[in-house]
Amino acid sequence: MASKAPDSETMPNPTDRLSIRIDLACGAKIGPGKVAVLEAIESAGSISGAGRALRMSYRRTWELVEDLNRSLGVPVVDTAAGGSGGGGASLTPFGRAVISHYRAIEADSAAAAKKHLAALLRECNKP
Repeated sequence: MASKAPDSETMPNPTDRLSIRIDLACGAKIGPGKVAVLEAIESAGSISGAGRALRMSYRRTWELVEDLNRSLGVPVVDTAAGGSGGGGASLTPFGRAVISHYRAIEADSAAAAKKHLAALLRECNKP
């Protein structure tokens, strides 16, 4: 006998998601935007490339990095000055740890919230 497909009204939509912002006692605020910037820097190898990938100005991208560096008290990005050899940026080991811990918190939170998201979805689909 074929198994019955889950009722779409009881399953969270793939676009239903939990967005996490972490406010640490040290004053640091880490959320999806800053983590996306760190991931884009890792991928692009530069702050300007990360900004372009995220459709964000260089200045805004740099401000988010600087805010993390200042509030966490430990650099998350290493930069190299431009010039004939080119510049660039890379994540520090701590920057990679920030991403890793944030993504783990996000995954654990999403798993814990899954049944509640499904319940909200059921409620909003009621006639």
